[in-house]
Amino acid sequence: MKPERYILLVDDDPDEHLLFEDALKELKGAPKLVYARDGQQLMQFLNDGKSELPAIIFLDLNMPRMNGFECLQEIRKSLKLNSIPVVIFSTTSQTQAIDKVYEQGANYYIRKPNTFALLKE
Repeated sequence: MKPERYILLVDDDPDEHLLFEDALKELKGAPKLVYARDGQQLMQFLNDGKSELPAIIFLDLNMPRMNGFECLQEIRKSLKLNSIPVVIFSTTSQTQAIDKVYEQGANYYIRKPNTFALLKE
């Protein structure tokens, strides 16, 4: 049996989890969504070896305990994790921060949309 593919959303805001999940539900054939509420929880989840790795990670930058920059750095230096596509999903529009995540190996940067319709898109 083939393992189930899933998206991993890392964000400390529970409202973001709900919006993201609702948007995915409206898309045909969307994969399962799994959450982590901060960077430490993300890294524990990825390194526990109990589940398949996600198809893609949507990673917020501004989180407590371990921020998105730190997570991205850890993911990219790990032989086990560095092939996972990472999309930075953040409210920041600071060019310096966006440039930094690309330098650290992010695959894409998406500024969090301010409407549900834009999120679905």
